[in-house]
Formats: sequence, C-alpha cells, structure tokens
Amino acid sequence: MKIVEKILEVRKLVTQAKAAGKTVGLVPTMGALHEGHFSLIRAAKKQTDFVVVSIFVNPTQFGPTEDIDKYPRTLDADAAGCEKNGADVIFAPTADEIYAQQNLSWVNVEKLDQPLCGKNRPGHFRGVATVCAKLFNIVQPDIAFFGQKDAQQSLIIQRMVADLNMPLKIVVCPTVREKDGLAMSSRNRYLNADERKDAALLYASLQEAEILIAGGLRDSKKIISEMEKIIKLSNRAKIDYISIVDAQTLEEVEQVEGKTLLAIAVKIGSARLIDNIIITA
Repeated sequence: MKIVEKILEVRKLVTQAKAAGKTVGLVPTMGALHEGHFSLIRAAKKQTDFVVVSIFVNPTQFGPTEDIDKYPRTLDADAAGCEKNGADVIFAPTADEIYAQQNLSWVNVEKLDQPLCGKNRPGHFRGVATVCAKLFNIVQPDIAFFGQKDAQQSLIIQRMVADLNMPLKIVVCPTVREKDGLAMSSRNRYLNADERKDAALLYASLQEAEILIAGGLRDSKKIISEMEKIIKLSNRAKIDYISIVDAQTLEEVEQVEGKTLLAIAVKIGSARLIDNIIITA
C-alpha cells in the first residue's frame, strides 16, 4: 500500500491501475478511522480491483465555531487499518494541495442541504459536495463508498452525481454500531465514560420509534415525543433535532408512510452525534 500527498501522484497510480484493466473504488474520509470506515474499505475491495482511501480533514465543511483544530488526526493508525482491510493507496493531501488558491467554484445541492444538519450548519454541505466533487475529479473512481450514518450527506452526494452526470456509482453501506447500538463515529472519542453511556440513548430512541411504528403508530409528532423522552433521560444530552422526513426529499412528514428517514442529532458534552434509521411502512 502506498501513501501519497500529491494530486499528480494519485492520478498516476489510478491511471496505471486503469491501464491494467482494474476498476477503481474510492472511500472518502477525514481520517480517525474506525470499523465503520474499514467496512467501507472492505466493501470497496469486494466490488472493485483498486481501492483508494482519501484522508483529508476538509476545512470548507467546518463552521467558524466548529472543531476542525480538535478533529483527531491519526494517520499512522489509519494507515495500518487501511492496509489491513485491503486499501491499495491512501491519498492524504494537505489543504494547500486541495485548495491551491482561493476557491471561487462551489457545488450547492439545493433543497437537500437545508433541513436536518443543514439548519444549524450553514455552508457545511456546500463544503462536503465541493470536496467530494474535487476528489471524484482527482481520483476518477468507478464507485465511491459512503456510510448510511451520514444519510443526508449520502443523499446529497448521490444527487450531485446524478445532476452533474458524473461517471461513477455511489454505494451507501449500512451503519456500523457498537455493542450498545451507538453508531461508530470519529467524534465518539470526544466522549468521557459517563457521556459515552448516555450516547447509547440515541439508538435506543430510534429503536423505540421502530417498535412504535411496527405497532401501528404513524403520527410523527407522537413518535418524536416518545423519542424525546428517551433522550431526556440524560441531563447531559442537548437535542439539536429529531426529524421524521421523506427518505428521498428530506421533507418533514406528518404521517409515517412509504420509505421514511428517522434522523437525530444530539450534543453530549463536546460531541455532536448523529444517527438515523430508514423505515418502510
């Protein structure tokens, strides 16, 4: 496995792989890798011949009060995990490599970037879409792999690829969870022991919603109210949002029917955690 920092270097390696008849998979990450990321690498290894993992803490998706300086950077450990799980190349550029000059060109995926995390993180998804467009142009993958935990991000990237006729496929892989159900996230390492226990309430609330829906409850407000009760069992938890939305448009729904996304964002300590499930009712 090789680690490269320069755009020309990764392009050369991809060109060589494609000349040898290999298909190329891309797993875009910001590093601090965990089993959720490694599951994406393994999926890429199964579906493509040559796997590139990008590790880049993208400054344009962080707001002015967000945690970019504190965001964990663990390249040595990340590299060991990438190699173990089958990556062929790590592309780990600097910010100056990706944004060589003042960036004047941006990708905005309208409507989908407004609800859920978009409400309190203005500009976040513009940064996400733009850096993914850059990575797709740099690496030229046949398939790119994302996780369901970041449901809104995955939907935005899928729509960008479709709208701009980008020649690649997006694969969204299932959320990987800890034994207590907490969705794996690089930000989980911000939690102390007590906060970590409370964090399990996110998935517990989603499970409760799933049970209620399976039992016939369809009223979104009533479902959300029951989810709130579970989250509020912790006095450390501050709810950003609990939303029940159409799984394709992200528009709020009054009644659960068809394919529906139940999404939640909660701040516990210094960590802002997100999770979701998709229900087909």
